[in-house]
Amino acid sequence: MTEAEDRKPQSDEARMAFTPPAGIEVADSESETTSEFALPTGLEVLQSPSSEPEGSAFTTPGRYSIEDASPAFTPATGIPRISLTKDLPWQDRMRTMLRMPVAERPAPERMPKAEEEGPAVPRVLDLTLRIGELLLAGGEGAEDVEAAMFAVCRSYGLDRCEPNVTFTLLSISYQPSLVDDPVSASRTVRRRGTDYTRLAAVYRLVDDLSDPESHISLEEAYGRLAEIRRNRHPYPTWVLTAASGLLAGAASVLVGGGLLVFVAAAVGAMLGDRLAWLCAGRGLPEFYQFTVAAMPPAAIGVALTLTHVDVKASAVITGGLFALLPGRALVAGVQDGLTGFYITASARLLEVMYFFVGIVVGVLVILYFGVNLGAKLDPDAALNISPRPYWQIAASMLLSLTFAVLLQQERSTVLAVTLNGGVAWVVYGAMHYAGGFSPVAATAVAAGLVGLFGQLMARYRFASALPYTTAAIGPLLPGSATYFGLLSIAQNNVDKGLVSLATAASLAMAIAIGVNLGSEISRLFLRIGSPEKRRAAKRTRGF
Repeated sequence: MTEAEDRKPQSDEARMAFTPPAGIEVADSESETTSEFALPTGLEVLQSPSSEPEGSAFTTPGRYSIEDASPAFTPATGIPRISLTKDLPWQDRMRTMLRMPVAERPAPERMPKAEEEGPAVPRVLDLTLRIGELLLAGGEGAEDVEAAMFAVCRSYGLDRCEPNVTFTLLSISYQPSLVDDPVSASRTVRRRGTDYTRLAAVYRLVDDLSDPESHISLEEAYGRLAEIRRNRHPYPTWVLTAASGLLAGAASVLVGGGLLVFVAAAVGAMLGDRLAWLCAGRGLPEFYQFTVAAMPPAAIGVALTLTHVDVKASAVITGGLFALLPGRALVAGVQDGLTGFYITASARLLEVMYFFVGIVVGVLVILYFGVNLGAKLDPDAALNISPRPYWQIAASMLLSLTFAVLLQQERSTVLAVTLNGGVAWVVYGAMHYAGGFSPVAATAVAAGLVGLFGQLMARYRFASALPYTTAAIGPLLPGSATYFGLLSIAQNNVDKGLVSLATAASLAMAIAIGVNLGSEISRLFLRIGSPEKRRAAKRTRGF
């Protein structure tokens, strides 16, 4: 290379970014290429006497000892098994398991019942979904449905299962182990029907399946479930129609009606029931069924006023409303919300709102025409209800009895729920009329006692609590506040009507919360096997 070529500057491609500029000498101690992680000159780092080889993410930490292990690690002896007392009802035992995190649930060795190796997993999941469908369609709460599904799976050795219940969809997933593929199944609830006799039969089936001493094969369980589905309702149609009329008549006596009012309310409710059956046979949705059923009692009340018959027309209309108010769906919706099933609770309460709007539309149409025709309906008549203890106690018991018949309850439970409804009205009357308490407070306390007695009876018989509580809250339903709110709106007094409807909503919420609180208090009287049993209930507190 010539000297001229040596002095020729190099191109940018031939010169690196880290190459020292010409004329700058680099000391021998420095490297031409340095890293940003290199230690500065003069900084000394103390090295440990014994350096450990580099490990992986699964290598046990160097300072780890089993004595000082964090609670996040599984102890060497394993997680202690939580004792579930056999004396408790299966509902409480399964609810305890559901409220635990999945990693903390006790999973004992699989014990097949009748078959040598246990039944096929898909068939067990199908049976579980069919049982859950009957319970959910019958009005049972979401947590109780999940507890029943979990009990069925565990009875056939499927411990690692996760049931999930929403308003119309049931699903369940089972994973045999951490390395096996999960098996999932789902079922949609499209039709709902009120039949507490069928509900009680399903509870007895789940109780027998969850009993460790019984050995019910899968075929036997399918046979019993098919028999439950084939069973006819315990009461014929004409009995249900007569029960709706007697319920409306008893409700009219509660709000101050006499014999003529009793007959008028009963006739109106029976006409509404027949019209609702006609609409149901034509395939109309329940919204229109409630709208049509609310019209005859209101029409009879307005007609008595227009003919100047000396009766309490408000009691006739109020009695007809008592037979339509969806108290069962309201209690189930609030119960789902209090137990953490917010999606199902929202759907149930939305269903209640639609039913209530249907009742409002039916009554408002009749009241609007009645007011325009000159009917003298007085909204202030609600303040002039005179207490008649003996008549009202008898009417409340008759109302609960007929409500139980409408719910298709077993005859063995009718007497208990009738007495429970009478006690509820005695408590309400003693607090409201004699003690001067507000209607909301008196209703909440009376509903709490209904829930308490109903749960204790259900645990005594290892059955569902719905047959002992739903009909008993009938005398506490806010039929009077609902009617006078609608009447005020029909008379263009919207502000007063909205206040009365808000009172009715407060009374309905007091009933639902009181029933659920009574149910929770009843569990305090039961023996608890471990202090960790209710720990997972914190999930409803947001953490």
